[in-house]
Amino acid sequence: MGTFLKWFFAFISEMLNGFGMIFSGLWNGIVQIFNIGNYIKIFKEFSPQFGALGWILAILAILVVLAIYAAIAFLIILAVRKYVRFRHSLVSNEDLLEEIAVLQRRVLKMTREKDEIMAMKVAQMGMAGRGAALAAANAAALSEGGEEGEQGEQPAVEEGVLVTTERRFSKLLDVDNFYKTYVPPAYDDAVTLEQFCERFRNFACSRMHLYYEIKTIRLFVAGMASTKLIILQGISGTGKTSLPYSFGKFLGVDTTIASVQPSWRDRTELLGYFNEFTKNYNETEFLRRVYAASYNDDVNFILLDEMNIARIEYYFAEMLSILEMPNADEWELDIVPSVWSTDPEHFDKGKLRIPQNIWYVGTANNDDSTYAISDKVYDRAQPINLDAKGVAFNAPDTPPICISFTHLNTMFQEAFEKYPISQENMKKIQQLDLWVIEKLRVAFGNRIIKQMGLFVPVYVACGGDELDGIDYVLATKIFRKFESLNLAMLRGELKELCVYINKSFGRGKMNESIAYLERLQKLF
Repeated sequence: MGTFLKWFFAFISEMLNGFGMIFSGLWNGIVQIFNIGNYIKIFKEFSPQFGALGWILAILAILVVLAIYAAIAFLIILAVRKYVRFRHSLVSNEDLLEEIAVLQRRVLKMTREKDEIMAMKVAQMGMAGRGAALAAANAAALSEGGEEGEQGEQPAVEEGVLVTTERRFSKLLDVDNFYKTYVPPAYDDAVTLEQFCERFRNFACSRMHLYYEIKTIRLFVAGMASTKLIILQGISGTGKTSLPYSFGKFLGVDTTIASVQPSWRDRTELLGYFNEFTKNYNETEFLRRVYAASYNDDVNFILLDEMNIARIEYYFAEMLSILEMPNADEWELDIVPSVWSTDPEHFDKGKLRIPQNIWYVGTANNDDSTYAISDKVYDRAQPINLDAKGVAFNAPDTPPICISFTHLNTMFQEAFEKYPISQENMKKIQQLDLWVIEKLRVAFGNRIIKQMGLFVPVYVACGGDELDGIDYVLATKIFRKFESLNLAMLRGELKELCVYINKSFGRGKMNESIAYLERLQKLF
């Protein structure tokens, strides 16, 4: 055993001496590198024999060595700082993770507390058993033979209708109660479209201090005849929001204003939704106005303010599809999948028919905070440009008017028959369509031609000129499509198109279209 210990001591001593030599050698090397006194002694020994060139090279060598030392010191300091920062970030991340874990535990605790509180509230409201009863009733309704539930324990289902005393549409039922004793006003059904436009312009001026050109009002009324969706676009402060608002005041039926929010993504923002927990339908003012319009013969407006601050194709998609159906009897919205005995009177198996006496007016700004309006929306709507503030003028005091939708629609129908687009202009439009297809590969489409056939006669009946109406539709619904083309390569074709329009319709007749095409040439 003693021999082993001697061997082990000698073995370990030899190894430790090796480590000692490494560290001592490293230390001796560092001391040797920074032995300034030895450098000075060597310099004094050789410097007397330096010539001029030797002194210069010696100084340069010293400076180079100092620069190398400085660089090494800088790199060492930089490495130390990075290491310190790295360690600090690791510690911070660990603290952050620990804090997140604590917060998660608190959230779980609060969620459990919330669930307990809601359970107590549900028990107090007597709703704990109602959900099961409704589920059992629906299951019984769907099962073959429709087995009856136990009396006094669950609602009965008769021919697919859940018989209950619960109300899930409070606002719409209030509308039902209001119209039970409703007396329609005395409508002024003697006014013409031209008088209608003039009286509104004077009313807006005298009563609301809003100033509109008569052409703008004619365009708005003509747009009502061609489509149920009107888009008012232009710079801020030109009266886009106030135009439909003042129209509601003029007709004695206030406009419902729905302020579009950037978070709108689907139809529930406009039509509401059924809350499965509370068994109530979250009704919106939009839905309430659409439902109320089914009771009256008024001219109703719903304003979608800042409609392109969210994507119109998302929240208004269902309405765009429904309003495009040729048969108005098919304009129905699916509101709820089941039928309750206490549902509103104008519901048909959970569906609501959209009445004809309501228009949807949207305002749109074009800036960084909004989305571009797609062709799908533009094709189904009538855009009206409001690019200038109204000029003040004097007008006689004009009271509001009470006009029925029936009379307004009758005036539209009379205008369609009395002022159809002339055959000569229709031929020119068809030739223009062929020219645009050949040169620019853009077609008008049957929908736009149909809307033009409705828009122009009413515009003429309101006191406008036929070519002005055609010009406006071409500029806002057809030539607007050119923006999607590579216009930088089509300046020549746009100039040719301007020449063709002037030659076909007459110089100075199609001012809106020519001005728009010239603006496109300058922008691109």
